[in-house]
Amino acid sequence: MRQQLNRRSFLRGAMAAGTVVAAPTILPARLLGQDGQVAPSEQITVGFIGTGGHGIDRNLRMYLGQPDARVLAVCDVDRNNMARAKAMVDAKYGNTDCATTGDFREVLARPDIDAVMISTPDHWHVLMSVMAVKAGKDVQCEKPTLTIDEGKILVRTVRRYGKVFQTSTEDRAERVHHRMAELVRNGRIGKLQRIEVILPKQPNRPGDPTPQPVPPELDYDMWLGPAPYAPYTKDRVHFNFRWIWDYSGGIICDWGTHLFDTAQWANDTERSGPVEIEGVGTHWEGGLYNTVKDYDVTYRYANGVVMTCRPGNPSIRFIGTDGWVGNRGWLGALEASRPEILNSVIGPNEIHLYTNPAGEHRDFLDCVKTRKDPYFPVDIGHRVSTVCHLANIAIRLGRKLKWDPDKEWFVGDDEANRMMSRPMRSPWRLT
Repeated sequence: MRQQLNRRSFLRGAMAAGTVVAAPTILPARLLGQDGQVAPSEQITVGFIGTGGHGIDRNLRMYLGQPDARVLAVCDVDRNNMARAKAMVDAKYGNTDCATTGDFREVLARPDIDAVMISTPDHWHVLMSVMAVKAGKDVQCEKPTLTIDEGKILVRTVRRYGKVFQTSTEDRAERVHHRMAELVRNGRIGKLQRIEVILPKQPNRPGDPTPQPVPPELDYDMWLGPAPYAPYTKDRVHFNFRWIWDYSGGIICDWGTHLFDTAQWANDTERSGPVEIEGVGTHWEGGLYNTVKDYDVTYRYANGVVMTCRPGNPSIRFIGTDGWVGNRGWLGALEASRPEILNSVIGPNEIHLYTNPAGEHRDFLDCVKTRKDPYFPVDIGHRVSTVCHLANIAIRLGRKLKWDPDKEWFVGDDEANRMMSRPMRSPWRLT
């Protein structure tokens, strides 16, 4: 948070120095934090990098509703998206002060910005986050990482520089996910034996690879950034990046980051991971998209728990020796094998998992002030992304893989270990 001299401190300092203080200037209440307002010196200033659909409709809207956050700048390679974001910010504050830029480095270079919210395609997540941390910013960034090795670098950098990092998903703030994780961790279904994760089957078309003229409002070279060069087509950019291997990991990395997090949370492996992975599947072919299409993945953990992942109606179920608990559909109602499980009360001396019902944005801002880890810190976010990447690598190789979650590498498999990283297009580098 910016350290600014407030009026009261100034007056005390002036008197101690023997300065003659004239009649005090009458400042508006909002500048002093009165009448329910937050003084500017107590606000966390934020720059937005990436203002597409989720960046605006979810992240920007949430930040504009936080009284102790102040959005100073918005950045996007699409000028239309950026203009929409600026209009929202200016309307909120009743001025035209919100700065705009197509180059995120200009946001990072501003000393008056405390934190950044990164809502870009996946291939930019870690590179931007690392650069932001090194520039002295706290970071909230959308999930997931692009590769396992990138995640390792991100964890090391955040911890080395002592910055606050929130992996941005809402799951840990949602009661149904928090509740089922606490029930499992406190033994309400007995000893956990199996986790069944079901993710959607997306996309529903192969994508059009036909090259097209780049729209005038789009800085396409900056959109590509560290990814390999490829001709522009509208099916490549914005939301559709998820289905192209150069920019993302498909549906397993998109939805998997959500449900695998609840799985790892409940399994008490959120800072570790499985020890064995095997999977089969197909990939999109004959069009632009090339990420996984059909998939059937099985993970095994050192504690004996087996987790499966298949396509269908998004859901998760935990099965133990004394029953099961889970839900069907995104944020569907909690279900269990017995009413006693649903009605169980977690006692004061039992395990209470940290959450913030107000959501990831509120949690991040609180932690910027306290300097504590948010509910989805960098280490745990990296481990969940790793679970997703392990599935994709196993499917691509078509064989059972042994994983060492302590050393974070594949045991005796050089080919699999080479798939933990990807080269970056010059001049972009991650160090």
